[in-house]
Amino acid sequence: MLKDRGLSIAFAESATAGRLASEFSLCADSGGMLKGGLVCYDVCVKENVLGIDPGLIRQFTPESEEVTRELAFRLRDLISSDIQVAVTGLTTLGGSETPQKPVGTMFIHILIEGRSIAVRNVFEGSPEQIVLLTADLAAKTIMNELEAM
Repeated sequence: MLKDRGLSIAFAESATAGRLASEFSLCADSGGMLKGGLVCYDVCVKENVLGIDPGLIRQFTPESEEVTRELAFRLRDLISSDIQVAVTGLTTLGGSETPQKPVGTMFIHILIEGRSIAVRNVFEGSPEQIVLLTADLAAKTIMNELEAM
């Protein structure tokens, strides 16, 4: 779908650690659509490379809708592409999990031609299953948005 529309894509990935970019690289003609990605697993990369305000991270946590949104907008300034996808979340214990945000909570923020799409979902399963389900959800969200255009 991206190839047919002549669209390119880039990723800023925390919890998925580059898996989305990797999955997209396996598509036929990926060289014509995949611009690249940044793995920002550690908060220092979010702050020092992507320029996320440490106050925003302290206020909302590194794994939050607000930080994920900001990652997508910062990515837009770093890698020129038609679509920007940012992902944060909790695949294992030890992050910012709470009863309202349990392990399995994943945040996706997608920018497509001026539109801003926020997605939050709670998955169950192993860390790998959560990452793969997140990749599927990101791809389906992009496809649904493009079909609606």
